[in-house]
Amino acid sequence: MRSIFFVFLVFSSLSGFGQISQDSLFSTPSSDTLRLESGKKVITLETYAARFNPRKALLYSAIFPGTGQIYNKKYWKVPLVYGGFATGVFFISFYQDRYVTYKGQLFNLLDDGTPSPQGFNETQLRKIVDDSKRERDFFTILTGFWYILQLVDAHVDAHLKEFDLNPQLQVRLEPMIDNNPLNGQSAGLALKFKF
Repeated sequence: MRSIFFVFLVFSSLSGFGQISQDSLFSTPSSDTLRLESGKKVITLETYAARFNPRKALLYSAIFPGTGQIYNKKYWKVPLVYGGFATGVFFISFYQDRYVTYKGQLFNLLDDGTPSPQGFNETQLRKIVDDSKRERDFFTILTGFWYILQLVDAHVDAHLKEFDLNPQLQVRLEPMIDNNPLNGQSAGLALKFKF
C-alpha cells in the first residue's frame, strides 16, 4: 500500500512540475505575430487576416459582380469580370436575334409559303434555328459559370490574403551556363526561387 501511495505521489509531483515549467517556458502571447520588415511594426496574423472577410467578399460579389474583387483590393480583376459578362451577353443577344429572325422565316415558309429572303429551304432553316438556340443556351450557361467563377475568385482570394505575407519571395528566369565534362558547355535558362 505504501509503494502504491509513493508511486502516486511521485507521478503527481512530476505532472505538477511539468505544468509549472511549461507555463514558465512558454510565456509568449497566444496569437501568432508577423514582422513585415526588420524594424517595422509587428502585427498579429489574426488582425491581418480579419481585414479581409471571405464571407463579405462572397456576399459583395453575389449582390453586385466585381465588388468582391474591389473589396479584396484586386482592382485589375474588375475589367476581366465585366469583360466576361459583356462577352457572354453579346453572344447571347447575337444568337437570340438570329434565332428569332430565322424562326420567323421558318414559320412564314410553313404557314403561307413565303420564301426566305436568303433563299433557304425548310431543312436549312430548321438547322439554323436549332443551331442558334443551342449556341444561345450554351453562352447562357457559360455566363452563369462566369458568375460562379467570380464568386469563387473573390471568396478564395479573401481566404488567401493571410498567406500573402512574404515580400522577399521571388521567382526569376535567369541565364545559365552548364559545364558538363561529357557534353561540353551548354547554355540555357534556369528558374531561380528565393525565399
